[in-house]
Amino acid sequence: MQEQINRSQWTDHPWELIDTGPQSPQRHMALDQVLLDEVNAGIRPPTLRFWDWASPAVVIGTFQSVRNEVDTTTAANLGVQIVRRITGGGAMFVEPGNSITYSVYAPKSLVAGMSFSEGYEAMDAFVLAALSDLGIKAWYEPLNDIASEIGKLAGAAQAHRENAILHHVTMSYNIDVGKLVQVLRIGKEKLSDKGTKSAVKRVDALRRQTGLERDEIIASMTNTFKRRHGLKKVDFDASVWNKVDRLVDEKFSTDEWLYKVR
Repeated sequence: MQEQINRSQWTDHPWELIDTGPQSPQRHMALDQVLLDEVNAGIRPPTLRFWDWASPAVVIGTFQSVRNEVDTTTAANLGVQIVRRITGGGAMFVEPGNSITYSVYAPKSLVAGMSFSEGYEAMDAFVLAALSDLGIKAWYEPLNDIASEIGKLAGAAQAHRENAILHHVTMSYNIDVGKLVQVLRIGKEKLSDKGTKSAVKRVDALRRQTGLERDEIIASMTNTFKRRHGLKKVDFDASVWNKVDRLVDEKFSTDEWLYKVR
């Protein structure tokens, strides 16, 4: 009962929306850590951020092995950078415009008393509502997927601090499945006997299901969040880049971090 009393509601908090513009994969990794730590420290309000990728990448989870997940030679030949994020979960392949990635930097009080599964579902509820408005029947599939009748739409991952939680999701918008299968080893293993047609079913594209432009889908998600929880767009504080770029230099661009699990 005490946990229930201590759980806050989304509308208890002054949510902000920020737009950092297209950024390099390493900068995105650092941004997640900096913004999470700022919300945790109470110097930034709870925040929603949609990502724009400046270049292609394979993003692996913090506990994953580079060697097991990525064909590094093919990735290099295709100009695909490999980066490691601070959250768990599986590897993902991204290119500019091919996916919809968002991060929610939230007070941990929102999920007080919830199981991990309940916490994931609560964080994705606004997206399921937005997809429903767009005519897509989608649902949360434990532990960290958003699924539809045609295929998996998205995968989520989280990182927790004492007072805050980072929940981020990458949704397939218009992924080059042929390239995905080349750079991700897990893709090759799972699809070796099924081919590219099965890959389309495994990771389905929002563009194929909706016929909408990427920005239109993001606008629907943003408007749904605002309607349910309140949301104010604010200018991004450029001073944050000093923290971000220092983290890129000291952590996210280092072999020590990338190959901490080989």
